Amino acid sequence: MMSKSVFYWQISLIISCGILSLPVMMILAAATGDIPVSFATAFRAITNGLGLTHFDLPAVEAGIVWQYRMSRALMAASCGGGLALCGLVLQSLLRNALADPYLLGISAGASTGAVSVMLLGIGSGSITTGVGAFIGACTAFMLIILLSGGMRVNSARIILAGIAGTQLFNALTSYIVSTAANAEQSRGVMFWLLGSLSGVRWADALLCFAVVIIGLLIVVCYSRSLDTFNFGIEVSSTLGTRVLQVRVILLLTTALITAVIVSAIGAVGFVGLVIPHITRMIAGHRHLLTIPVAFLAGCHFMILADLISRTLISHQVLPIGVVTALVGAPVFAIILYRNRDK
Repeated sequence: MMSKSVFYWQISLIISCGILSLPVMMILAAATGDIPVSFATAFRAITNGLGLTHFDLPAVEAGIVWQYRMSRALMAASCGGGLALCGLVLQSLLRNALADPYLLGISAGASTGAVSVMLLGIGSGSITTGVGAFIGACTAFMLIILLSGGMRVNSARIILAGIAGTQLFNALTSYIVSTAANAEQSRGVMFWLLGSLSGVRWADALLCFAVVIIGLLIVVCYSRSLDTFNFGIEVSSTLGTRVLQVRVILLLTTALITAVIVSAIGAVGFVGLVIPHITRMIAGHRHLLTIPVAFLAGCHFMILADLISRTLISHQVLPIGVVTALVGAPVFAIILYRNRDK
């Protein structure tokens, strides 16, 4: 049987490798595309963009790497890590293996809010897509709490309320797109709703990165409280955890992260569902270990999904949500099959 010291050493090694390999993955993503760029050129363009060096590079290649691909890679890493983090938190809080960032209708509400701003012009230009998505996410969150009867009810009732809320907001989004958009707008919105990293710029990537990192720090601060939820709400309360306070803070944190991600790239599924399961198979159930592993795994997974979406079909970019579903669904089916007797 593996000793605790050896186990912690192995997890520390995994986390260290994940941190060190993440920049390499991002440089690889910046070098890959329809216009091939060498790894060395991509590295030099990135260090130039960071102000660390002043290499003389072709303007076209430098612009593609820094302005387009690197911002896209940072967005992919941020969104992947954020979605995996949200899935881990929701599965722990609700003690349900099928919980993910979209289960509570937060993503559907964010989509409705973003589409309302884009197509209906709500706010007359004073409300951005991101703000609209956050308002929609918070509205969905409050509706789910009202439908479920409050934060102290069992997780099954919250999940059922989330399913109902998801269907409601998905229907509202479809209605808005069907009635307020022309054919070209409908195609663009539907492509965005499937998850798209096209058109991502540095301002969007940095905002998403900042929100996700803040959310990560908040979740780490509550890692011990999340550990107590493994034993049930009653035991968690007995151990001194302020159950209601922890639930509200962490659910609001997941709502904010999900809203920012949806407003930036649309709805991307299966990342928050699959990554936490794989993480627990590797790092166990202690959240101080599973949180960084899940976050880094989500970052790597989304960057790989973006690479596949850009290279699978020549001269065509697939919605990244399609790629994550094609990869995530079989993986989750394998996980369910392996744990069928547990």
